[in-house]
Amino acid sequence: MRLISPAFSDGGEIPRRHGYEEANTNPPLIIEDIPEEAESLALFVDDPDAEEPAGKVWDHWVVWNISVDSETCSLPDDWTPQDADARTGENDYGEREYGGPNPPDRPHTYRFVVYALDTELDLDSGASKDELQDAIEGHVVEEARMEGTYEP
Repeated sequence: MRLISPAFSDGGEIPRRHGYEEANTNPPLIIEDIPEEAESLALFVDDPDAEEPAGKVWDHWVVWNISVDSETCSLPDDWTPQDADARTGENDYGEREYGGPNPPDRPHTYRFVVYALDTELDLDSGASKDELQDAIEGHVVEEARMEGTYEP
């Protein structure tokens, strides 16, 4: 499985418009080569570089039960998970939506991680990334990740 974005390359700079204090829209994402046995996808975006200024890895987006209809899935710019019957968890901004990069001190690296799951999750909307990670345990068929950077 592979995760890519038409907006930036793996390790590249995330466009300004996707920042929290800009348009705050998710970058477009494409998940390719989804395994046949996948029933749904789960996705999170976090910032491990926030550990020092925030005291924790900052969660920016938590989504699960993303439908799988083929071996490729596209999430367009400014995608609304609820329109696709996916569920969203709460990010560290206290919101149930995408919360873009907003590093307070220096350039940060953001992780985009997608999991192919062998089931849909019975997890209530508003769950945290930790709760999502607990729920997917034993159901991950495959995972893919990419990173992007963003500066203040």
